[in-house]
Amino acid sequence: MTSPLTTPTQITNAKVLAIAAPIMLSNISQPLIGIVDTAVVGQLPQAHYIGAIAVGALIFNLVYWGFGSLRMGTGGLAAQAFGAGDMDEVRSVFARALIISTIIGVVLFITAPLIARFSFWLIEASPLTEQEAKTYFDIRIWSAPFALANYVILGWFIGMGKTSTAFILQLVLNITNMVLDIYFVMGLSMTADGVALGTVLAEVFAAIVGLVLVYRQVHKLGGNWLPRKIFQRALMMKTVSVNSDIMIRSLSLTFAFAFFISQSAKVSESVVAANAILMHLLEMSAYFLDGFAFAVEALAGQMVGAKNRAGFLRAIKLTSLWGVGVAFVVSGIFFFGGTYFIDLLTINEEIRATAKTYLWWAALAPIIGLACFELDGIFTGATRTADMRNMMLISLAVYLVAWFVLTPMWGNNGLWAALMIFLIARAITLGARMPALLKALF
Repeated sequence: MTSPLTTPTQITNAKVLAIAAPIMLSNISQPLIGIVDTAVVGQLPQAHYIGAIAVGALIFNLVYWGFGSLRMGTGGLAAQAFGAGDMDEVRSVFARALIISTIIGVVLFITAPLIARFSFWLIEASPLTEQEAKTYFDIRIWSAPFALANYVILGWFIGMGKTSTAFILQLVLNITNMVLDIYFVMGLSMTADGVALGTVLAEVFAAIVGLVLVYRQVHKLGGNWLPRKIFQRALMMKTVSVNSDIMIRSLSLTFAFAFFISQSAKVSESVVAANAILMHLLEMSAYFLDGFAFAVEALAGQMVGAKNRAGFLRAIKLTSLWGVGVAFVVSGIFFFGGTYFIDLLTINEEIRATAKTYLWWAALAPIIGLACFELDGIFTGATRTADMRNMMLISLAVYLVAWFVLTPMWGNNGLWAALMIFLIARAITLGARMPALLKALF
């Protein structure tokens, strides 16, 4: 089968939006799970149930965050194979990633006692909260292979440019999760165990639906499942390498934001609370900018596979233009409407005043951070993940130096400035690698 994308004119604004819009909608739906979980257990008389769900969910978010590389890595490799018109490899990319995710999921399940012991040592909670959180952990860990399989399935569909299918799968997962949580807790009078069981069954169900959709998609595309190709050592090692690089990059990013909050706590209670609220705005901006990062990942990756330099550059141009427009709109909404968001999240007047003082930093972040999202998508689609890893580590070092220099002089303003410098450093370092990327690819 020939490449489905052979000329740059086939990359249009409509195609960019067709990929980006479902991702944005999917991202917006994601926080609903946490809201529903909190609301459901909030109907129980004992306060420690809410804390238990929060602690348990935090542990899994941290554990799974690093393995989000399975989504990004699979997306880039699938996009390239699809762009090259190699449908055998399109199938093989999925099979390799699914094998790796299953192995990781089984390892997580086997090492669960160690993970739990370390996590609960790290996160101090009251005895009642910890007891319920352990119950939640012991049940939810059963979903590990299925949760990671869902990352692979989503990444594969995104790489193929089928983000509408990825959106449907996310809705299946999220809605099933919410319905089951409500049924188990409010219908069967369960507690944290009900929320965990609902999540496990939702992950399993979403994985089954996802595998059925993958089967239908590959049947349409053609190609064959070739064991000799799936288990080819060089290609398997490339898959492992790509995911390892992205994992290091993701963990470094997690550390950077965790460090920001931990340093906020050293300033004052009102500052850490205010910064935590403003970080929610940054997360919301990521929901929108991620859409165009995924769009350029899919389209640029497909152009790499098709050996189409002009199409590759057109994908970057169109997604960047849309990204700039959305970044300015989001920034404007934060700047003029952020005060209402702050008032909604807290009634403490000191925290409100503090958050409003530093709101302009959060409003600037979408504009400053846009290039990071775009370049991450480009390099993921091109599977130049070693550059992503190395430039992230350099940027992290720049961030820590900026924090060391600026915070003593400017306090929380210095901390925010260091975070913005981190975003700029990520853009500059990856941008500096673009000429080498173009030379290597084309």
